[in-house]
Amino acid sequence: MGDGGGRRAGRGRVGGRPARSVRFPPRTRPGTASPAAPAASAAERTVPWLRVAAAYSWRLILVGIVVYGVFTVLGRFQLVAVALFLALIITAVLRPLADLLNRVLPRRLSVAVALIGSLLVLFALLAMVGNAVAGESTKLAGEFRGGIHRIELWLQQPPFRLGPDTLTDFQRQVVNYLNTHRSNLLSSAVSGLGRIVELVTGVALALFASVFFIHSGERLWAWVRDQLLPTGARPGWDQAGWAAWRAFAGYTRGIIIVAATNAALVGVALFLLRVPLALPLTLLEFFAAFIPLVGSPVALGVATVVALAGRGPLTAAAVLVLIVVIGQLEGHVLHPLVMSWAVRLHPLVVAVSVIAGSIVAGVIGAVVAVPFVSVVWAVLRALRAPPS
Repeated sequence: MGDGGGRRAGRGRVGGRPARSVRFPPRTRPGTASPAAPAASAAERTVPWLRVAAAYSWRLILVGIVVYGVFTVLGRFQLVAVALFLALIITAVLRPLADLLNRVLPRRLSVAVALIGSLLVLFALLAMVGNAVAGESTKLAGEFRGGIHRIELWLQQPPFRLGPDTLTDFQRQVVNYLNTHRSNLLSSAVSGLGRIVELVTGVALALFASVFFIHSGERLWAWVRDQLLPTGARPGWDQAGWAAWRAFAGYTRGIIIVAATNAALVGVALFLLRVPLALPLTLLEFFAAFIPLVGSPVALGVATVVALAGRGPLTAAAVLVLIVVIGQLEGHVLHPLVMSWAVRLHPLVVAVSVIAGSIVAGVIGAVVAVPFVSVVWAVLRALRAPPS
């Protein structure tokens, strides 16, 4: 009794540890679920990789819808979109020159000198091409007639063995097609005049917009940012905007350097091979290089046809070798070196972007696709970077 009373008294002492009962979990048989475990949800019972794939899928679908909507809107205002894109290209090229002139000239005068001087250089280059074509027009006509005759003789030899009657029938079919579809060709020419009017309008709008972009592009961006965005979102959008501009300007200057290098190499080779229309073909190579991976081979393919008609199969074969050499030089030397300070994209991404852009918007889409992907990738990298 004394011990029991002591234990009871001990429970009541100040500072004593109260007795607690220990409960063991109920035993369950193997293979049966615990009664205390909550039932797993349907999402948890799903295969993990399938849950991840589904999460990415609906997000990609939303992104695709947004991209499709943006391209649809741009397609409706294609002239304005192309003009603004051209204005951004002009700004990326001439902004460093205007900043350099601004050290000794007022801002407005430096912008005017940069724009007008560039236009004069461009018009002088086009005048040189026109004079070269006009001065050699008679000689070129004779060379092309002789070249076509050489092509006919070449096709009559192995491995083609096309008879003279086959070639004559082919020429007759071409002439009949032109005579039959003369009205359609005339309407196409008239619609081409409308395209020329649109082109002139777009160039005028691009020059007008580039004046303001070169003069005060930062203030325009600051005004748009402050007027359209809430205060909390401005730093992130400002970071993304500057990253997009750096990527676009770097890509534009880089592709111009690559195009100029390709055109110089092609021009020297065509002059050495004495290919007719060497200067226009060099200019064609310069503008075609703005379509990565595709434009340069197409331009050199045109040069090959001209070389075949004007100089014969050996010169055409030399131009084909030139296509391979310049393609390897552009893909493995120029692009990695020049584009290293811009946004680097994998060649597979570039190829897919060019093909997808051409499917969506033709030649314009092929030109715009790679800088668009570069800008998007630069913005994503800037937004994912940890804050400094």
